[in-house]
Amino acid sequence: MSVFDCATPAPPIEVFQLGREFAADTAAEKVSLGVGAYRTDEGKPWILPCVKKAESILATQVEEEKINHEYLPVLGLDGFTKAATKMLLGEDSPALAENRAFGIQCLSGTGSLRIGAEFLKRIMGCDTVYISAPTWGNHNLLFKYTGYSQIRTYRYWDADKKGMDWDGLCEDLGAAPAKSVIILHACAHNPTGLDPTREQWEKIAQICRANQLFPFFDCAYQGFASGCLDTDAWAVRYFVSQGFELFCSQSFSKNFGLYNERTGNLTVVTGKAENLENIKSQMTLIVRAMVSNPPAHGARIVETVLSDASLYEEWRDCIRTMSSRIIAMRASLRQKLEELGTPGDWSHITTQIGMFSYTGLSQEMCVFLKQEKHLYLLKSGRISMCGLTTKNVDYVAKAINEAVTKFQ
Repeated sequence: MSVFDCATPAPPIEVFQLGREFAADTAAEKVSLGVGAYRTDEGKPWILPCVKKAESILATQVEEEKINHEYLPVLGLDGFTKAATKMLLGEDSPALAENRAFGIQCLSGTGSLRIGAEFLKRIMGCDTVYISAPTWGNHNLLFKYTGYSQIRTYRYWDADKKGMDWDGLCEDLGAAPAKSVIILHACAHNPTGLDPTREQWEKIAQICRANQLFPFFDCAYQGFASGCLDTDAWAVRYFVSQGFELFCSQSFSKNFGLYNERTGNLTVVTGKAENLENIKSQMTLIVRAMVSNPPAHGARIVETVLSDASLYEEWRDCIRTMSSRIIAMRASLRQKLEELGTPGDWSHITTQIGMFSYTGLSQEMCVFLKQEKHLYLLKSGRISMCGLTTKNVDYVAKAINEAVTKFQ
């Protein structure tokens, strides 16, 4: 007998299991469409040139002993959190001008969500959260492990029309009780790639105000989705302009390529500047109990780039490069599917935005594509557009066409 006999096998995390299966596959024609990370047209990871330059600057500062490996403050690197918060809210944000907003350095987007969820439950007494159906796989898990007793969904994706279930969304949010936390994807909704229009965002804000709901934005793709920082932050900035108090989780994994550095920021916007110090003091205890204090390297890279005019412009060119390649791959895949006469309407491939596309492929089709065509994608039909290249898009389109024709 062992005290650990109570530990039963947990189900594998699908996206990481796919990665292991892809690596083990010896087929010449295999394509990874599961990984949520940018790839070049050669199918390789890309270290952004501005990131390399920032790391060289930091290496020099280490040699000159201008920076070291001492602990950061519990709430993180001040220069990073201020730059990240300003990037999200905009330089002319009234919340910044009135000292009603600040940032907390966290372990990427996951850590930002987790710390925000803990504050909302422990300090504000929130116990109900609404999450879109479908959503990023980690949303439900982290609120479950934070101890929320009511984890509910609001309708988002209409499988029949391969678009948004707008009426269902409004109905579900309209029925949410006061003090419910509402998780909203700021841009490039994961996994559908389908975002509300500006008019729809205005309606969502009206519902949140009428029902006294707390908006918690998840912003993992600012700049990476459209190539424009301002466009991708519009929804968050609109809510702030309408006087909402809110949280926003920021990740720098995608737009800086800092996946393993776990660099994130939790932006807090309050209606009263007098509340800031009390919020910071409570957040300090929460962070202290979870991670003590955050790591420095990724935050220093982001701070260096955002605070240097030349590197900042170079970085903006990089996010335009990444977003443009993804947009081009969307257009190419749609074109090839339509040229093949693939049954169905494939316009949703190009109306969606960001890293992922919800293809509308059935689970049966996805299993076939993995087993017979060596295309590795989630069973939900979500694919990462970054896995497509000019060299493999023909093969992928032909494989999808075969699957759809076979199982329609």
